[in-house]
Amino acid sequence: MAEVGTSGLVFREPLIFERSRPGREGIRMPAAEVPAVDDDRAGPDIPVASRRTAPPRLPEVAEADVVRHFVRLSQWNLCVDSVMYPLGSCTMKYNPKVNEWAARLPGFSRLHPHTPAALAQGALELMWDLERRLCAICGFSRMTLQPSAGAQGELCGMLLVRACHTDRGNPRKKVLIPDTAHGTNPASCSLAGYLTVPVASGPDGLVDPAAVDKAMDADVAAIMITNPNTLGLFESHIAQVAEIVHARGGLVYGDGANLNALLGLARPGDLGIDVMQLNLHKTFSTPHGGGGPGSGPVGVVNTLEPYLPVPIVERASDGTFRLVEDRPKTIGRMRSFFGNFGVMVRAYTYLLAHGPAELRRVAEIAILNANYLLARLRKTFHVPQDRPCMHECVLSDRDLKNETGVTTMDVAKGLLDRGFHPPTVYFPLVVHGALMIEPTETESPETLDEFVEAIEAIVAQAHSKPDDLHHAPVRTPIGRADETRAARHPVLRWGGR
Repeated sequence: MAEVGTSGLVFREPLIFERSRPGREGIRMPAAEVPAVDDDRAGPDIPVASRRTAPPRLPEVAEADVVRHFVRLSQWNLCVDSVMYPLGSCTMKYNPKVNEWAARLPGFSRLHPHTPAALAQGALELMWDLERRLCAICGFSRMTLQPSAGAQGELCGMLLVRACHTDRGNPRKKVLIPDTAHGTNPASCSLAGYLTVPVASGPDGLVDPAAVDKAMDADVAAIMITNPNTLGLFESHIAQVAEIVHARGGLVYGDGANLNALLGLARPGDLGIDVMQLNLHKTFSTPHGGGGPGSGPVGVVNTLEPYLPVPIVERASDGTFRLVEDRPKTIGRMRSFFGNFGVMVRAYTYLLAHGPAELRRVAEIAILNANYLLARLRKTFHVPQDRPCMHECVLSDRDLKNETGVTTMDVAKGLLDRGFHPPTVYFPLVVHGALMIEPTETESPETLDEFVEAIEAIVAQAHSKPDDLHHAPVRTPIGRADETRAARHPVLRWGGR
């Protein structure tokens, strides 16, 4: 089968400042209709220290130079619209373009966040209905749409935990975190003022109820558990773990980044989860490469509802919608305004387009695709937990490295030469040399076969010409980067130097 994305014209592109030439311009502005203001007339509103002494150093380029520069840079990127993006734990699925159409409707895209509620009824109704649909999917009583991303949702959730325990008279001191949880969980605990206590998973890769029982005491506020976990396995003891934690006054936080595997199959609230953040931009399909945009709603059971951030959207008896801030026990705001509304519109469109039956089908195909890759690759790579997985599978370079010296990083770089974005590498930390692959439900069997053939070709190359892989990639605009040096000694250039 032909390799994808590895041929054709790829330009090397300098910084736009390096294309700058004095006097070039891409647009001519009309003459100013107001007189220029000199420093003496600038007024007291602009401090002297903040006033420019010279014009800003901007590149001087023609319109064609600007357009070609950014188009060429865009061609350097691998994205969900061009290739499979199998980042384990990140759910980078193809995003239906109808979502973008809906988010760009003028009534949504041109709505100012300061618009009075009476003139923003459509947006408020969307938020109100979206919250109820998400609660129905996850088994929660209420949800805040305010957090801007999954990580901020985690912090919000832990602040809710703290507020609840403080209201009971003791905020407690510790949070249990299994070694198969997401890496952001300890940071969220620390920001909320808690100490983290690691809990080792059992030999089956699952949280051991006995280990939780041993660690659980009166100082533990909660356990943060990722389900399915970062090994791609369903935490089958979750109900028992929740019973142990609840019996001693603790709460159960569920990391919802892997919700794509549970849609229509299991509701976290029914499994004993008290609070959980969702990643709308992952599960419900919004592009989020490069760190944004994101949305991390937090769902809660009745116990935690009084502490939710404000404002929340309520429906009045006359059918209109309003923003409510008068909630005495709220933790306050998590951000300005009401959250990343454009992501909410995209998620709402995604939900309406699928409906309950199709949402269940999303999870089923995601699980099927991951298990198909596992079945095809288990003869090529070591599999730490060789049994059916959920939405992602985890492999290890143990055998390949021992036999050829080729590592996980070499495999990742080799995939770039073959037109695929690499999977997540060296995570989870409990697996040495891990490759964490999540194909999502949007990839066809043909694409999965191409991915497997690319992996098999890399392994064959590792046995015949391992040194070549140590220098991969060679077909990309930029070759093998020294990532350690780049992190510790970055070279930052500014065109205005």
